[in-house]
Amino acid sequence: MIANSSGTSHNRSRKPKEQCGSCPNRFSKDRRQAAAEDSDTTEVESSTDEEERWKEVARAAEIPADYYNIQKLVKYIKAGNQTATIVSLCCLKDYDLSTQINQFAISDIGGLDVLVNILECSDTKCCLGALTVLSDITLNIDIRKTIVDLDGIPLIVDILNSSMKDLKTMAAETLANVCKVRLARKYVRTCGGIPKLVDLIDIKLSILKTPRDQLSADDLESLDMTRAGARALFSLADSKHNMEQMRKSGIVPLMAQLLKSCHIDVVIPIMGTVRKCSSEPKFQLAITTEGMIPDIVTHLSSENTELKMEGSTAIYKCAFDGSTRELVREAGGLEPLVTIIKDKNVRDNKPLLRGATGAIWMCAVTDANVKVLDQLRTVNHLVALLNDECDEVLTNVTGALSECVRFQSNREYLRQAGGLPAMVSLLNSSHAPLLENLAKGLKECAEDPESMRILEDLDAVRLIWSLLKNPTARVQAHAAYAICPCVRNANDSAELVRSLVGAMELVVGLLKSKDIMVLSAVCAAIATIAQDQTNLAILTDLKVIYKLADLVQTTDDLLRMNLAAAVAACACFGNNTEELGRLRTVTPIVTYMTSDNPLVHRSTAMALEKLSMDPQNCITMHQSGVVPFLLECIGSTNKELQLAAAGCLRNIRELALRAEEYLLKIDDD
Repeated sequence: MIANSSGTSHNRSRKPKEQCGSCPNRFSKDRRQAAAEDSDTTEVESSTDEEERWKEVARAAEIPADYYNIQKLVKYIKAGNQTATIVSLCCLKDYDLSTQINQFAISDIGGLDVLVNILECSDTKCCLGALTVLSDITLNIDIRKTIVDLDGIPLIVDILNSSMKDLKTMAAETLANVCKVRLARKYVRTCGGIPKLVDLIDIKLSILKTPRDQLSADDLESLDMTRAGARALFSLADSKHNMEQMRKSGIVPLMAQLLKSCHIDVVIPIMGTVRKCSSEPKFQLAITTEGMIPDIVTHLSSENTELKMEGSTAIYKCAFDGSTRELVREAGGLEPLVTIIKDKNVRDNKPLLRGATGAIWMCAVTDANVKVLDQLRTVNHLVALLNDECDEVLTNVTGALSECVRFQSNREYLRQAGGLPAMVSLLNSSHAPLLENLAKGLKECAEDPESMRILEDLDAVRLIWSLLKNPTARVQAHAAYAICPCVRNANDSAELVRSLVGAMELVVGLLKSKDIMVLSAVCAAIATIAQDQTNLAILTDLKVIYKLADLVQTTDDLLRMNLAAAVAACACFGNNTEELGRLRTVTPIVTYMTSDNPLVHRSTAMALEKLSMDPQNCITMHQSGVVPFLLECIGSTNKELQLAAAGCLRNIRELALRAEEYLLKIDDD
């Protein structure tokens, strides 16, 4: 029987393609088309020229005797009977099949076709032997691709239906390797393999919590099968389509259970799967609701660096949600994260460092977490990482610092630790996310007078201003916001702005941006710069009010707030008030009072007060129904809003009184 199944292996390509029961359409589409449809992977599979050259060198090197011995065994498998096939497969396992030359020996003589062909036979021992060999040699990327090309995936997936645990284990181990190829991941999904693999990880909690040396032989088989299934699912989770299929197959509660295991070799792949899946919003919610966070936090203290990396990265991805950040703190997760970043032995492990610093960054968004981080002297440890050479690590570090320095005490810690010069020097970077976080952090630092003096000495304002030229919108926006406290708190802010050649032209030019966040930030910067009359005169010459007038129809509250503040700052120069009225900006600005945001009310009232200095604008305001809104604002607890609303009402009332007096005078005449 085996001789027949093996001997026909070379004729597989000449046979008409038969449809597989678990994958009815596996031959109906071109492979290139299938690959294009599954393009959601993050992995690049094509071999580089360097790899090809290396392989040629490896083949040209002195060929060991094992190469020829392995090829003899493959010939026996091709021509032998059932017993010879099993014996030959067992003998193959005596060689180190993880070495590339031995893998070449099998593939060069057509052994892969033979091994895949054996998977179609009904003899479980032969299948097990073939899978055992395949699980070793599929560490090679080219062999993985060949297995896919030989239509081996549906055959391996069919074996997952077997009742034999060891057979399913080896099938899952092989899939764990082969599914590092994108097309293989698609085939496993379309063949219905994902639910079968999810079933493999459904194991009793008692087995997971019992040390290996205390388990029975049957429980050990179950544990090995679970580990293999977890590894396969870890490889499959590189595809978004697969992640969704895994979620629908009920993987979430099983992942939560496996995280409680005492077996590290089971926890690592399942933690990796959690890490990959945590990039999806549906999984983020499920990870929180299934109570996985405490278990993830527990593994942060593991001695296994890979496990710590997967766990910290999972927290990094999940902690965008406020409730998750709370759970991390309550589970005591901040302490091990800080322990990781202050360990000097971790500096060379960039994936772990990225995960830990990213998790700290996200957790620091919550004020209560910052207080805990302060007790752990986290700012000092973060400053020590500002000399790291990895842009992603630096992005996370500066992001964490930008959240911490929202509090004055941490601005002092950062200044005392010498963090400001290091941050300013990083402004010369070209990595956009890093520049964004630097601008956010320096904006907060500029609110501290002593820190501002240091920033001035380091010429930081010029560097921040230059970020407005960055092509990334978010960098532009945060740079514009950072300019506000820098200008406001500088020793001679007016002269500082004028000393920067082309600075105001650059700011006004950004009012043409299509990005709402950029427009809002630039308006805030203009409102600050225009506090100086000389600067306001320059802005007016640059036609700033015309560009502001083009934006007044916005419905975005943040832009409304800063745009109204810019109008209020610019309106009081020359005939800007009258010109803004002529440009029909009054009525749209009045509509801002319908916003639910009290900050919008404040800046709008300030703008209306300035605009009401022109009689025609007062008439327009009154006709637009502004009076009830202003009367309501007078009752506000915000003094600036009260004064602005009262000032605007006074101007409207004075105009009305003058008009009434004028009419009475006409009547008397």
